[in-house]
Amino acid sequence: MEYIPSKLLSDAVDQFSRLPGIGKKTALRLVLDIIKRDEKTVNNFANSITTLKAKIHNCVICGNLSDEETCTICANPKRDHGMICVVENIRDVIAIEQTGTYHGTYHILGGLISPIDGIGPNELNIQQLQKRVDENEVHELIFALSANMEGDTTCFYLSRLFRSKVQKISQIARGVAFGGDLEYTDEVTLARSLESRTLYSNE
Repeated sequence: MEYIPSKLLSDAVDQFSRLPGIGKKTALRLVLDIIKRDEKTVNNFANSITTLKAKIHNCVICGNLSDEETCTICANPKRDHGMICVVENIRDVIAIEQTGTYHGTYHILGGLISPIDGIGPNELNIQQLQKRVDENEVHELIFALSANMEGDTTCFYLSRLFRSKVQKISQIARGVAFGGDLEYTDEVTLARSLESRTLYSNE
């Protein structure tokens, strides 16, 4: 690591480098840039982070991040509330929304079933999905999970759980390569995968 002349500077670099994808050198560049900026800009930056942490929370319906109790998607009457796209995390919602082709709602599991990592159904946001299906007229569940072993295991479990309750269960087409994460898939491929979704079969 490079020479750092100040403990305050070093502490700030340590905090920035804890963020994913940020190494020590990148953290140092970011901190030095912040030091150059005027006090009002730095205060606004710091306040936005503090306010974000204090006030943002998960939507009570789908688990998305929201400023209010219910997120803007679940609160939108123009969305098809009988269609639920099941995803692993919030980044997947952002990726699908950027395609501009999907007009239903979402449900965020908060992970994938992975016995080797000690993650079972009880560790995921599945109970709330069951409640949504039981209390609403859901005509389609779309599995938009990463194309890997954990994603396939989760799809299989959910299909068994809901096949007698939901008329149509589908999954996005395999335009997403096996082993690929949804959030890193380009918008065109993701949009085509959604539009070309197929009925899910666990036979």
